[in-house]
Amino acid sequence: MTKFLSMLFLLAAAASANAQTRAPAPPPAAPPGNPTPAPSSPLDGQWRGTSDGGSCNAPLEYQLTIESGFVDGSAYDTTARGPVPNPNKSAPPPPGPGLWQIHGLAKSGGTFNLLSVASVKGTEHRRVQLTARSDGGGLVVTENGGCRRTARLARG
Repeated sequence: MTKFLSMLFLLAAAASANAQTRAPAPPPAAPPGNPTPAPSSPLDGQWRGTSDGGSCNAPLEYQLTIESGFVDGSAYDTTARGPVPNPNKSAPPPPGPGLWQIHGLAKSGGTFNLLSVASVKGTEHRRVQLTARSDGGGLVVTENGGCRRTARLARG
């Protein structure tokens, strides 16, 4: 029993000595609950506007939010309609996308690319690259394909 107690005493003493020689933990990089704010961009804010109809003759209403250079928003077709009766039983025209999701990174002082993805039914998947640039106090967004619409957005 004395061997066990002496061994236990030696282990406790070694652990105590090891804990005393350890370096203190470094302070946290940022105090919890007080995160470092992201850098702001000159283009930050809410942007709204309407495009021309382009070759599809279907203007889009744009609503973009730019926060710390990150672009998130949507564009929707104001002329899109739901299903209608088909009395002559012919094949209806294929529906066009009515809602587009827009994402990307904004760069001040030059052009930047955005990705626009259509909300459509089934397995069909539509994507269009957009080019945006700052123009005075506004933002000009142009489709690189598809209908080739151009929208002029203002802070709203």
